[in-house]
Amino acid sequence: MKTFACALAITCLPSLALAQCGGSFSAFKSGLKSEAVTRGIAPDTVDRFLAPVRQDPKVLRADRAQGVFQRPFIDFSRRLISQNRIDTGRAKARQWDSVFDRVERDYGVDRNVLLAFWAFETDYGAFQGDFNTANALVTLAHDCRRPDLFRPQVFAAMQLFAAGDFEPARTTGAWAGEIGMVQMLPGDIIENGVDGDGDGAVRLKTSAPDALMSGGKMLQHFGWRAGEPWLQEVTVPAQMDWSLSGVSKPRSIADWQAMGVRARSGQLATLPASLILPQGHKGPAFLAYPNFDVYFEWNQSFTYVLTAAYFATRLGGAQVYDAGTPDAGLGPDQMKQLQTRLQARGHDVGKIDGILGAGTRAAVQAEQQRLGLPADAWPTPALLNRL
Repeated sequence: MKTFACALAITCLPSLALAQCGGSFSAFKSGLKSEAVTRGIAPDTVDRFLAPVRQDPKVLRADRAQGVFQRPFIDFSRRLISQNRIDTGRAKARQWDSVFDRVERDYGVDRNVLLAFWAFETDYGAFQGDFNTANALVTLAHDCRRPDLFRPQVFAAMQLFAAGDFEPARTTGAWAGEIGMVQMLPGDIIENGVDGDGDGAVRLKTSAPDALMSGGKMLQHFGWRAGEPWLQEVTVPAQMDWSLSGVSKPRSIADWQAMGVRARSGQLATLPASLILPQGHKGPAFLAYPNFDVYFEWNQSFTYVLTAAYFATRLGGAQVYDAGTPDAGLGPDQMKQLQTRLQARGHDVGKIDGILGAGTRAAVQAEQQRLGLPADAWPTPALLNRL
C-alpha cells in the first residue's frame, strides 16, 4: 500500500479529530462531516458522499492478514515473477511505447520501473480490486490502527466526488483504498493525476496513458532521479564486514570495490550505494542506489520493494539473480518468538507480526554483532537459540 503525499491545501490541513476513531460508526461519520465542512467541503456534498457508506469487515480482515510479506525474498520474488509476466510486460512496453517515451521525457522515470509496479499492483490492469473504495477508506479511518493515514484520504475522495471524478456507491479498488491500474490513493490522484490521453479527464481505471503518466509523475514527486539506476546485482567476497550491509548504510562505490564487491554483469554506477543481503551473506546480493529509496514511498514492505525493483531490472534485460545457498530462515511463529526476545532486550522491532521489517533487521544485526556472528541481518534458528 502506498503512502500519502500531501495534496491540495484542503486535504493537507492537520486533522481536527484524529482522536475520533472507533466507537459508533454513525457517530464517526458525523464527525467526518463536521471536519469536512470545516475544511471547506460543501455540506450537501459531504452528505451525498457519506450516505451510502457502510463499514466493511472484509477490509479489516484484509488489513490484518498480510501474511504474504512474511515470505523471504527468494520465495516471494519467485511467486511474483514469471516468464508470462515478463513477456506481457515487454508486450505492454511496445504497445504503449509512445506513452512511456513521454513518461521518461517528462518525469525521468524508466519505463521498466512503471511496468513492474503495473504488473504487481494489478497484473497490468487486469485485477484492480473489487472493494468499494469509499467504504474501505471510511472503515480504515474509523479503525484505530492507522487513522492518521486514512482520514485525510476520505476528504480527498470527497474532493474527487465534488469534481465528478468519484462515485461513492460504485467506485471500486483495492482494500486499502487505492484506485486504478497502478493503484493510487485519492490524495495522490489529486496531487499527481495526469490526463495522459487528452480526453479531459483522469481515468486511472480505464486509461493506460492516464495511469502510467500519473504513476510517473507520482514517482517524480517522491524524488525519483532521472537517468540513474535503482538496483544492481553484485557478487560479494566470502569474508567481509557484513555489518556494513543494510538499506540505510550507503557507501561510495570505491569503498565497496575495495571490499571485493563486484557487479555480476556490466559496470557499477558511480553513485552512493547500500549493500542489500535479503537472505544473508550466502544468498542474493544487490547494491541499491539512491532511487531505491523512492520505492519505500510507494510501499513500506522491504520484500515487496526489493522484488519490484529487481523485476524492473529483469524487464530491462538483467539476468536471473544468483540465489546462492542461504542459511535456513525462520518460520512465522519463530520470527514472532525472535521479535519478542529482541524486544525484551530493548530493541524497537515495531509490531510482533512475524515480518522481517527494517526494525527487526536492525535488531538482528546488532545482536549478531554482539554475539560474534556474521552481522548480515538474516535471522536463523541458530541466532534464535542463542537469544
